Amino acid sequence: MAFWTYILLCADGKFYTGRTEDLEARMGQHQSGLIAGFTARRMPVKLVWADNFPTRLEALEAELKIKKWSVAKKRALITGDWGALSFFARPPRERGAVLPRASTSLDTNGSVGSRASTSLDTNGGVRPRVSTSLDTNGGLGPRASTSLDTNAGVGMFARGGVG
Repeated sequence: MAFWTYILLCADGKFYTGRTEDLEARMGQHQSGLIAGFTARRMPVKLVWADNFPTRLEALEAELKIKKWSVAKKRALITGDWGALSFFARPPRERGAVLPRASTSLDTNGSVGSRASTSLDTNGGVRPRVSTSLDTNGGLGPRASTSLDTNAGVGMFARGGVG
């Protein structure tokens, strides 16, 4: 059984971070307003990031960790900008004045290639893993994308380390 940690983008631009055992059902609950509170007052909501974990505890730990992050650090996770994620992981006094530029890779035919991604482990580090997420029609399925999908989907990430 998979356990999910996810981030929603609310209509007012705020992020909501949660966890669930059934991501598709939970999205339906958020979209219909069945979950009272934060997201019900900020509808509609859109899934912008999700990752599965082998245990409920790991999903909970990831949720609690992400909830404490700044908006900038959450955006870096959502877009797969690992340079920015690493930058915002450092305390402000240790960052320096300049945010590293996000890079994209070009494949041999000139189109933008995919980037590596990371995931939290239970001791606060990163570990290699592969994530599956919702596609644009709401079903579970792999997608070859590492950027925020404007149709509320989140792509399948190839995992790597953060420097």
